Amino acid sequence: MKDTKRTKERDMISKRVKEIPPSGIRRFFDILASLEGVISLGVGEPDFVTPWHIREAGIYSLEKGYTSYTSNYGLLELREEIARYLKSRYGLDYDPQRELLITVGVSEGLDLAMRAILDPGDEIIVHEPGYVSYMPCTVLAGGVFVPVPTTIENEFKVKAEDIEKRITPKTKALLLGYPNNPTGAVMDREGLRRVAEVAQRHDLLVISDEIYERLVYGVKHTCFASLPGMKERTILLSGFSKAFAMTGWRIGYAAAREEIIEAMMKIHQYTMMCAPTMGQMAAIEALREGEAQIAEMVAEYDQRRRVMVEGFNRIGLTCFEPRGAFYTFPSIKRTGLSSEEFAERLLLEDRVAVVPGATFGECGEGYVRCCYATSLAEIEEALERMSRFVKRHRAR
Repeated sequence: MKDTKRTKERDMISKRVKEIPPSGIRRFFDILASLEGVISLGVGEPDFVTPWHIREAGIYSLEKGYTSYTSNYGLLELREEIARYLKSRYGLDYDPQRELLITVGVSEGLDLAMRAILDPGDEIIVHEPGYVSYMPCTVLAGGVFVPVPTTIENEFKVKAEDIEKRITPKTKALLLGYPNNPTGAVMDREGLRRVAEVAQRHDLLVISDEIYERLVYGVKHTCFASLPGMKERTILLSGFSKAFAMTGWRIGYAAAREEIIEAMMKIHQYTMMCAPTMGQMAAIEALREGEAQIAEMVAEYDQRRRVMVEGFNRIGLTCFEPRGAFYTFPSIKRTGLSSEEFAERLLLEDRVAVVPGATFGECGEGYVRCCYATSLAEIEEALERMSRFVKRHRAR
């Protein structure tokens, strides 16, 4: 009885875990699951099925019995393909045996990077709005999350001078996520060059999350590691989920200098062992033969993007033109509703699911994230429903 009482009195949950807020997205999808006739603009996932030849490569690997562990670093054949891809696309030279690690999606890569470089109390500067896992991963690694707000006036691009103002003796790294989730913002080369100068001046590492690097429209993506002097300072994270419509396969990768990859691999070998073997085999096929499908999907996304942006501006939800990923980030300020109120009432009243902007950081308040990875017909119907909703809730 005494032991039972002590267990009840003792707080058994980690303080770090308690610091992490529950997902601001999950609650809305719990509500969505209970409703019928909902059009979802919320899920950040391609609506395309993984191209057949990529699926076939995964199936073939199972048929051939490739079901055992791979190297902790991942299949060398896949790492070699990634090295060739980064060389041909961005002029980057990575040693596939020492400077590349296959991860279980970019989410694991981010977690590994944080834990590999941060000691308790180390600060990492992160622009907002940003992906929902950036802050929790920082906390779980024992780091201190230092947000830098961005604004629609600057198309949600982070300014080098705003980063520099927040640097302290405890600052260890910067985290960049462009093309951006949730805003669709893309940083140009000059803006990134100025950020790189700050990193060099203050001897900082940079984690660059570039999972949406192939989904850009009318602009060119600049890989941060390709900037002068940045390869040695950058942990480049990318993967196959978005461009190749391979979310469920869970294959990502990290590229960095040898000692950082080795540190990340130490954690990876104890927590994951390796990424799924059949997923790695499918990823090899994707890199070798998947370019045509990427082009087709990007063209389709681009058409949807233009329809959604024009539609939001027409109904009075001011929306800047996103140049990357597959998200728009319209302002809902004219309704007088908070982003959470807007999202919940829109879902319950007009059966359209969007994600509150505040989920992605304080400066996301007054906006909602809308994903255009859904059919044009559904996008057009969602815009009609949202038009009716905005007319009913226009602030007086």
